[in-house]
Amino acid sequence: MKKLLNTLYVSDENAYLSCDGDTVVCKSEGKPELKLPLLNLESICCFSYIGCSPALMGKCVERGVALSFFTPGGKFLARVSGKSQGNVYTRVRLNEVFSQNALALVRNTVAVKLSNTRQLVERSLRDHPENEAADKLFSLSQTLKRQIDAVYECKDIDAARGIEGSCANAYFESFNALIRNKNEAFIMHGRSKHPPFDAVNALLSFLYAMMTNDLVSALESVGLDSCMGFYHTLRPGRASLACDLVEEVRCIAERVTLTLINLKILNEKDFDRQLGGAVYLNDDGRKKVLAKWQEKKREEFKYPVLNQKVQYGLLPFIQANLLAKYVRGEIDEYPPFIMR
Repeated sequence: MKKLLNTLYVSDENAYLSCDGDTVVCKSEGKPELKLPLLNLESICCFSYIGCSPALMGKCVERGVALSFFTPGGKFLARVSGKSQGNVYTRVRLNEVFSQNALALVRNTVAVKLSNTRQLVERSLRDHPENEAADKLFSLSQTLKRQIDAVYECKDIDAARGIEGSCANAYFESFNALIRNKNEAFIMHGRSKHPPFDAVNALLSFLYAMMTNDLVSALESVGLDSCMGFYHTLRPGRASLACDLVEEVRCIAERVTLTLINLKILNEKDFDRQLGGAVYLNDDGRKKVLAKWQEKKREEFKYPVLNQKVQYGLLPFIQANLLAKYVRGEIDEYPPFIMR
């Protein structure tokens, strides 16, 4: 089992990263702020425009530390990667398996996404039966339940995409009913992505980006091409396969989002609104979110396929390994993650 190491999140927009031997050095405005051994790091996520030294990039490649760059608002910019893992035959096999089994994979992915979404809604109803929007959430839960069955009647991928899209719209239209912190700063006005136009969307987009980054690293570590997806359409520069796997686990990001809002960990001062209306987390907000995200990644749960407790931070690597086994023909079916 892969050991869960630490992720270094550099949220200071003025930070510059370099290396001193096998140690990463973080400086802000020329002053050293932090030194950490690369041995203790699994990945580095940098939210600074200044970036890092070529020497550190080389060390990260050598040590297998994933190094990714984001805008201060959380939009993915670039990733430093070294030699591809695995072998060319695995990548050829990946294309063959996805071509032959795309519909079955898509059906399972959409069904699991809807099931995990329904689990989140049902949990809210159980924990807070006094919710004034309980009827609306119950109706949403029943709709999701019916559509899970409908997914397996789809004859093509576009039909499954249609069901997923309609359910996603219904879910995000009801998302405000899951928010108990009645603050005008946390009212969701539909799903907006590029850019997000409210604080809830800013949170969701930020955490989805973190999940996608973790899944790209996990897929590359087992020799799978993170750009060769079976559900999301192929597009230059997009990690389509990582986006496919995010569909299974995005409920985790949504739970963290609700926790941050409902427990009042975040407030309106943790966000910046730009002239065009876009809303992004500011430095203080990012620190709070990343602290909670790391806490969630260290949390343990019982994984049914392995029948043992694992940390949420290991989930991307578990799913990537299971998918690699399926591609290689070692297991008959890829088991997507189902939230219990």
